[in-house]
Amino acid sequence: MNVEQTTTYHLEGLCCAEEEQLIRKKLGGLHGIGEIKCNLISRTLTVHYMCSQDEIARSLKEIGFAPRIHQTLEEPKTSWQRHNQLFFAILSGLLLATGFLFSTLGLDPTLVVIVFILSMMSGGWRIAIKALKAGKHFSLDMNFLMVIATLGAAAIGKWEEGASVIFLFSVSHILERFSMDRSRKAIQSLMSLSPVMAIVKSRKGEQLIRVEEISVGEELIIKPGERIPLDGVVTAGESTVNQAPITGESAPVRKIPRDSVYAGSLNERGTLEMKVSKKYYDTTLARIVRIVEEAHTERAPIQHFADRFARIYTPMVIGLALVLAVGAPLILHASFSLWFYRALVLLVIACPCALVISTPVTILSGLSNAARHGILVKGGRYLEQIGSVSVVAFDKTGTLTEGIPRVTDVIPLDSLSREQILQLTAAIEEKSEHHLASAIIQKASEEQTIRESIAYQHFEALTGRGVRAGINGITYIVGNHTLIEEMGICSPKIERILCQLESEGKTTIILGTQHKSLGIIAITDEVRRESSTITQQLHAQGVKKTIMLTGDNEGTAQAIAAQTRIDEYVAGIMPEEKVSRVKMLIDRYGSVAMVGDGINDAPALAVSTVGIAMGTAGADITLETADVVLMSDDLSKLPTLMTISKQTLSLIKQNIVIALCTKLVFLLLGVAGLATLWMAVLADDGATLLVILNGLRALRKPAS
Repeated sequence: MNVEQTTTYHLEGLCCAEEEQLIRKKLGGLHGIGEIKCNLISRTLTVHYMCSQDEIARSLKEIGFAPRIHQTLEEPKTSWQRHNQLFFAILSGLLLATGFLFSTLGLDPTLVVIVFILSMMSGGWRIAIKALKAGKHFSLDMNFLMVIATLGAAAIGKWEEGASVIFLFSVSHILERFSMDRSRKAIQSLMSLSPVMAIVKSRKGEQLIRVEEISVGEELIIKPGERIPLDGVVTAGESTVNQAPITGESAPVRKIPRDSVYAGSLNERGTLEMKVSKKYYDTTLARIVRIVEEAHTERAPIQHFADRFARIYTPMVIGLALVLAVGAPLILHASFSLWFYRALVLLVIACPCALVISTPVTILSGLSNAARHGILVKGGRYLEQIGSVSVVAFDKTGTLTEGIPRVTDVIPLDSLSREQILQLTAAIEEKSEHHLASAIIQKASEEQTIRESIAYQHFEALTGRGVRAGINGITYIVGNHTLIEEMGICSPKIERILCQLESEGKTTIILGTQHKSLGIIAITDEVRRESSTITQQLHAQGVKKTIMLTGDNEGTAQAIAAQTRIDEYVAGIMPEEKVSRVKMLIDRYGSVAMVGDGINDAPALAVSTVGIAMGTAGADITLETADVVLMSDDLSKLPTLMTISKQTLSLIKQNIVIALCTKLVFLLLGVAGLATLWMAVLADDGATLLVILNGLRALRKPAS
């Protein structure tokens, strides 16, 4: 039984959408080929397959690619390698102008034809090679159609038209390449933020070593003004660090021992010593770059529409061209050359260049813009969907609140003192994995409460309610309001105290035995300052409802909802219940975004239309589970993301209208005989340039 494998190939010559379609068509015909992902930015092809790898490599070579495995893309080193395509395009243009000049001056027609042929050859030899590849595999791409139109023009003596077609089309190739190169360089500039060398502190003293050779656990020295080379934890020193490339935060962040630092961040003032936590290929910066590179392979629904339309439109117009070339002269008894020329015009118009490129350029620009603001979007699909969500559901802890719980009250209920309650609860919670346990343990440490080593007879986690532990023959419980009610140890007095604390937005933990409650510990988690304004901004963006889903008690949930101006809340629910709630919201409202901390909210993030995680500056689990990551844990990025989404979608729609209207106008003009070949190419290239420039507007700062 064959096992599916995955291989990533580097294809140095890969540069345009037509080549991607040719690759998909060629590999799609092989038995055992699964998912194919083509990345024009990094020039990589990822193939899931159960056939021979040699068969894949042979198929790629047949269509003109020399696949390489496990090699990084090498950029052209010499000026000629970088600019030869531009040189040939300029030469083609100069020869075209010379041909028109010679024709105007009345020089020998043979000389004029030779100059036009030289113009075609200089501008079209690359196009001809690609056309041969496409024709050989029955793929009627733009290169093939342009070559046919050029040869047809030459066949009926329209040499100047054929040369114009090739020159203008070669210019459009350069424009498309320019747009891809710009995106590629923007991504490469992110990686260049991380230095290639670092100062390693060792027994031999300070050594300058390449970052690839540095292992996890080694200690580095970062001097003022230097960029941090790898992810790690500060072990000594104090400084401010500008980590905008990672989190999008405009203000530098103070760093002291035990704080995390990220590769690509700039150390501003003091000298820092740090311990490396990740290898160079696994830093947060490296992962961000990989995700941004791969994001455009996750196509937006509107991009699928453009591709489907192009697949229908092109053969339809080619069919119309054949009817005009063959049918019109027979039926109308008109000149064959006249209608053949009109058919050639339609062949040029059949090229869906502007339509095909209109969406990916805009999507890529929108994704790059979001990344600049510390928002990591994993694909065009999510960028499109976030702008049209009807409901935004929030987790409470770590999302609407800071996620840093602290003890505010310790209230004795029986014979134990305040210190004894804190001591015993902290000792029991040391074995617990609940996020509030750390707050109790931290409070006990601050007050220097002595916690003796405890021998447990048994320890049991009571999911969603607390823990039960047997110590020295006594069974203790540490849990929530629900647990003590279940055990029948909640009195009217305790109820009043709990209700009062919960109305203040505090979470309550009760220490007790099987027979009575011994004490109450109240914990608060400060609401994020921006939470209340964010909900208003989301409504202004068109969100119909905001809702909080929390496992906390009713009173605390009500208080937090009031402070954050959340429309609705659901309290006391388990992580698996959040999943069903999100599904219910999707059934009712259609499109739901779930915002959580990316760890315990992973199931709910997965079932939502768009899962948005508070990034904790790139925690591994967050980067893996969420569709969108807010790298700086800043909720104010959410309205920014929705604005970028709406602007990007608006630009895509504008581009599709521009492309379709241009095609429609010249389709009618071509049939009527009012459009020439060079006019059709100029219109197509003009529309292509226009949609590229319009799409690049998605890189601009979003309107507030």
